[in-house]
Amino acid sequence: MNEQELSQRLTVVGKAVPKGARLADIGSDHAYLPVALMLADKITYAVCGEVVAGPFHSAQTQVAKSGLTEKIVVRLADGLAAIEPADNINAITIAGMGGTLIANILENGKIQGQLTGKERLILQPNVGEANVRFWLQKEGYQIIEEDILAENDKIYEVIVAEKTGVKQQLSEKEVFFGPHLLAEKNSVFLKKWQQEQQALKKVLTQLQKAKVIPEEKVAAIQKELSWIEEVLSC
Repeated sequence: MNEQELSQRLTVVGKAVPKGARLADIGSDHAYLPVALMLADKITYAVCGEVVAGPFHSAQTQVAKSGLTEKIVVRLADGLAAIEPADNINAITIAGMGGTLIANILENGKIQGQLTGKERLILQPNVGEANVRFWLQKEGYQIIEEDILAENDKIYEVIVAEKTGVKQQLSEKEVFFGPHLLAEKNSVFLKKWQQEQQALKKVLTQLQKAKVIPEEKVAAIQKELSWIEEVLSC
């Protein structure tokens, strides 16, 4: 297993991990990412956290098969509870979950003391990216990098953040679209929001046919549609 054998999505996540990092990979998916990064000599130590027994055993098997049991620890734990103080983690990857769940994992890790604020966060939400950005801004993190990619007919966003000491003030639109992605507006970004526009229009049509129209929900969707239209027309 090397970086070339990772999915494109995990390759982009891996590229944002600093050279020589001590990594915690939460929800590790067979430990593919830490194994690939260790074999590429990019990281020096890793913790793989899994909350379900099946994936936990799969990760253990992958690490053992790769001969990395001395350098990669696999733990059965909920979220950042997989991290112990002696691990000295300075990078955390959370990929392939919903944005609300990622934000909850980070919040719980902060409350329980596993998230110190010294780690680089590399986050790849499958949906609800705005929830992740909102949490990062609220907690004083700066989004230093964002990426967007298409793979297997799905579009993924990768958000990289650090506590830099500079409070980042994002507008509502920047939280929604992503400050770096909004500035760049590449072809994958435009494709994503064309698809979202069509999906939201369908939802709006259905809501407006309801016997009791949920006015707040309709207003929120109309606001998002106006933002999307503005971004696509520029």
